Amino acid sequence: MRLRVVSARTEIPNLNPNEKLIHLAFRASNVDFLNLMQRCPRLRMIQVPPSYRKTMSNAIQVFLDMQGIELLEGDVWGHRKDLDEYFSVDDATMEEIQNLAASGATLDDVANQVQKKARLGPELIKYIARSKVTV
Repeated sequence: MRLRVVSARTEIPNLNPNEKLIHLAFRASNVDFLNLMQRCPRLRMIQVPPSYRKTMSNAIQVFLDMQGIELLEGDVWGHRKDLDEYFSVDDATMEEIQNLAASGATLDDVANQVQKKARLGPELIKYIARSKVTV
């Protein structure tokens, strides 16, 4: 699984329209979210750093919910944008999340177990577990 890391609002017009998972590494305004949704109509999830999430308006959260786009809180630890524009979750971690979710573990248990081994935020782990269970 790959998340496209967007570090500036000037990158939004150049995004691939097929992007589904995005991490915003800048403090996005409501207009930035709207531009992002227009540019990437298949968008399913946006992740923002915890400090940015606290200052976001509730209106954009409601609008994202109406569009079926999940807004997650989390960071991409150790990612270097100058080396790769995508943050990847390795296959072994994806498989572990899927196996734990399929075994009947709660989302919180899955997040706690995987977070110790992988440098992923709990909300992203829960998102992966939910999306893999329903697919």
